[in-house]
Amino acid sequence: MMGCLSTLLLLSFLAFASFSGAEISSKVGICYGQLGNNLPIPTKSVDLINGLKANRVKIYDANPEILKAFKGTKLQLSVMVPNELINNISTNQDLADQWVKTNVVPFYPDTMIRYVLVGNEILSSPPNTTWFNLVPAIRKIRYAVKKFGLGKIKVGTPLAIDMLESSFPPSNGTFRSDISEKVMKPLLHFLNRTKSFFFIDVYPYFAWAAQPTVINLDYALLESKNITVTDPGSGLTYTNLLDQMIDAVYFAMKRVGYPDVRLFIAETGWPNAGNVDQIGANIYNAATYNRNVIKKFTAKPPVGTPAKPGVVVPTLLFALYNENEKPGPGTERHFGLLYPNGTNIYGIDLSGKTSLSEYEPLPRPKNNEPYKGKIWCVVGRKASVTEVSGALAYACGQGNRTCDEIRPGGKCYKPNSLVLHANYAFSSYWAQFKSAGGTCYFNGLAIPTKSDPSYGACKFPSVTI
Repeated sequence: MMGCLSTLLLLSFLAFASFSGAEISSKVGICYGQLGNNLPIPTKSVDLINGLKANRVKIYDANPEILKAFKGTKLQLSVMVPNELINNISTNQDLADQWVKTNVVPFYPDTMIRYVLVGNEILSSPPNTTWFNLVPAIRKIRYAVKKFGLGKIKVGTPLAIDMLESSFPPSNGTFRSDISEKVMKPLLHFLNRTKSFFFIDVYPYFAWAAQPTVINLDYALLESKNITVTDPGSGLTYTNLLDQMIDAVYFAMKRVGYPDVRLFIAETGWPNAGNVDQIGANIYNAATYNRNVIKKFTAKPPVGTPAKPGVVVPTLLFALYNENEKPGPGTERHFGLLYPNGTNIYGIDLSGKTSLSEYEPLPRPKNNEPYKGKIWCVVGRKASVTEVSGALAYACGQGNRTCDEIRPGGKCYKPNSLVLHANYAFSSYWAQFKSAGGTCYFNGLAIPTKSDPSYGACKFPSVTI
């Protein structure tokens, strides 16, 4: 009897250890975004993900076709409750139950759903009631998960690094004062109590691109051989920017009383291309950064960070594809490991088992220094007359005399072309409003260009950088 009991206890321990080990294994996964009109179908995407040797995948919804496509695979999946449901779920357990019943229960366990993420970077939005409804919504989703017997599934929410009001030096890491007490402490309390993860999105690219003359590029790429930064508060020494950013979060957590909640990097990556005014967005840097991230987080034994040496940090690279319908500047559409046709943008192996010497040579970067000169804003893709007309009307309606030169009698009125008029309007708008936050985007219609679109007596306004 004692021998049987011992055997049962051992088997129980091994089963627990197997699940726990899988949950925090030092492997790298991928974020599978779907904001493109030319992406492969889900079943093909699953094949491509397996080809990258991922072990985890995050999707940004609970698309049933995608969940079906992952059935029977060994890929651990994160699904997401959309931002717009948070307010209603926060006060309605029935709605939380229904969401889990519809979007998780039918697929589990054949599809290995391991995490339900409530919202995406909610605290990066302008102040609103959703901030303070986030943790109540998370609690209700967690209750629903347990109600349906899905206790192995962890519940959390991914937050961007702008949740910090101070991150340098790392020992000074502090959550923003507008969320520290009312959001971060209750969130960390929940994560600590349920043994879940604190999911964070960390992008050294954006920190470096904002201060490229202050932060060394190799330090941002995890490529530095002899550059170190010592934190005067902690005495810890850093060899890369990613460790600094992660440890700033650890110190912020410690400051509010939760130093031991496990971190999970829900997104990190580097863009492989961007607009002319976006420094360092190229294939060479993207491959270098992502390969170094894989090397770091698949190391055995785990290396952790200076503040948490030896600690496993599960990590997801962003993203699977270049997604042509993502809003924002050009980099937003160029974070993929793959082109939409499924071919590699550069060689990558998420398992970390491919040595750097086995990859093909990378194209040398050409935009690691800030572009200096004039740029214009022009129509950048094929679009309907309605789309272009609407964007033109918007640009002309915002400023003082923005479009005078394309009105009848103006120097740029002829030829009377919708696209040429839109080019002028976009450039004029950007020249007037860039300093106030105006962008060259226009719902994805526009791109910056170094080529002066002026002709004859028609001189287009420009932005100088």
